[in-house]
Amino acid sequence: MPAPEVTVSDGRHAAGARAPEAPPGRPERAGLGGRFLRFLNAAWRPALLLGLLFAVWWFVAARQYVPNYLVPTPGQVWRTMTDEWPMLLRSSYVTLYETVIGFVLASLLGLATAIVIVYSPTMEKTLYPVVLFAQVIPKVAIAPLLVVWFGFGLAPKMILAVLIAFFPVVISGVAGLRSIDPELLDLSATMGASRWQTFRKIRFPNALPHLMAGLKVAITLAVVGAVVGEFVGASEGLGYVLQVANGNLNAPLLFADLFLMSLIGIVLFVLIELAEALLIPWHASRRAGTPLTTS
Repeated sequence: MPAPEVTVSDGRHAAGARAPEAPPGRPERAGLGGRFLRFLNAAWRPALLLGLLFAVWWFVAARQYVPNYLVPTPGQVWRTMTDEWPMLLRSSYVTLYETVIGFVLASLLGLATAIVIVYSPTMEKTLYPVVLFAQVIPKVAIAPLLVVWFGFGLAPKMILAVLIAFFPVVISGVAGLRSIDPELLDLSATMGASRWQTFRKIRFPNALPHLMAGLKVAITLAVVGAVVGEFVGASEGLGYVLQVANGNLNAPLLFADLFLMSLIGIVLFVLIELAEALLIPWHASRRAGTPLTTS
């Protein structure tokens, strides 16, 4: 028979006694080493794929199976990036600024629209078709019109970033705010909670997983919106540099510019991932440690 658990007078367990088991369903908090191993387990597959793609790119360009004026070698791209670094850095800052401002405005407007749609059936019937209609319009088609209306400054680029990033925030916000258990709403009403208290304590926390998913989509689309705006009318920014490089058949500059665009989108996406980990560590998507992969 197993020995019974014996506790001494100061509350500690006697020698040979069983230690209390951890509550079920709560995994132990991993240390720094465990987190690093999880990161390596999640990162080696995409790193391997990127390495293979880089090797294929280097092989094709070095052997000139495709002319270098179309596909430059990695060394040519690196030299162009170092030679043009001041200009590329300034252009990256411009595009980053337009992207962040557009994303913040799209997030605020999208969340406000989602709240209005959820709380007002009349506004839902009024706004939802308009939001859908605005989404299906090709943004490239209205970009020249925005330049005519607002000039060649930052305004058209930020407006395009807002228009492109707005829709996923609205859809995810509406889905999240409506995913609440009706019994929780009934319970809060029974306990005398106001609409604001119910929203702050129940609806909004419950909607965060859906909302963060929409924000991760929106931040990448905001980069696209800013660059599209720079295509149409700009004198600076990565989109403008891309147009210049394309017009001059400067493939190394074009590749360097594309690399910086991708880097901006990846860094901003990772920042939203970190914000999600801080805001909703309790959600099932965060417990696995690698939200974009499955074990």
